[in-house]
Amino acid sequence: MRVALFATCLVDAMSPDVGRATVEVLERLGCTVEFPLGQTCCGQMHTNSGYPDQAAPMVAGFQEAFAGFEYIVAPSGSCVASVKHQHEWVAANQLTDRQVTEARRLADRTFELSQFIVDVLEVTDVGAYYPHRVTYHPACHATRMLGVGDRPLRLLQAVRGLELIELPEAAGCCGFGGTFALKNSDVSSAMLADKIHHVLTTGAESCVAVDASCLLHIGGGLSRNRTGVTTVHLAEVLASTEQS
Repeated sequence: MRVALFATCLVDAMSPDVGRATVEVLERLGCTVEFPLGQTCCGQMHTNSGYPDQAAPMVAGFQEAFAGFEYIVAPSGSCVASVKHQHEWVAANQLTDRQVTEARRLADRTFELSQFIVDVLEVTDVGAYYPHRVTYHPACHATRMLGVGDRPLRLLQAVRGLELIELPEAAGCCGFGGTFALKNSDVSSAMLADKIHHVLTTGAESCVAVDASCLLHIGGGLSRNRTGVTTVHLAEVLASTEQS
């Protein structure tokens, strides 16, 4: 199965290990993974901020970069949500009819990592081994816009050695929200404080999520407070084995 890795900006710039882990897991499951060099930002930040005209070239660039691939997989619920729920709208208002059709077609072929593994590959046990106590933060876009549901939890529950601890008030946002954290820093900080409190009550060693953006935000708070608790992306957990 030929799969294109959509790394996303944040992973490419700040969490490259997440991208490498994603490739490792997919290849272990029999996929041939390619990285289209023409990929850039999906345009989500621009669309969310009210600049669809600036997002349009990125939507067009996404179509050029990923044309011809059977599947497109990203370790990011928010970026996949943009492809699935924003690209067609941006194209309809800024681009051509052909690009609207292409946006719709690519949306059907683009998946967040846990959805691709569980729904397309029909796998829940990827052969991972991760002997740590973890708790899971359900990222907002992945949960509310993509409906990933319990897929990440099912994958985590199958990891050997892993102890999964339920996160209190798990559905609460961590406060990142892209530019929200910049424009509304006081509110964002208060939301982050609540999330950190709940993470610490679990006694977990690490907080796991499917979005590097949430992990960047939560990880920063955990680090600044010198809690000793780390953050780890689902892909990194799934890539870990007894030989790692």
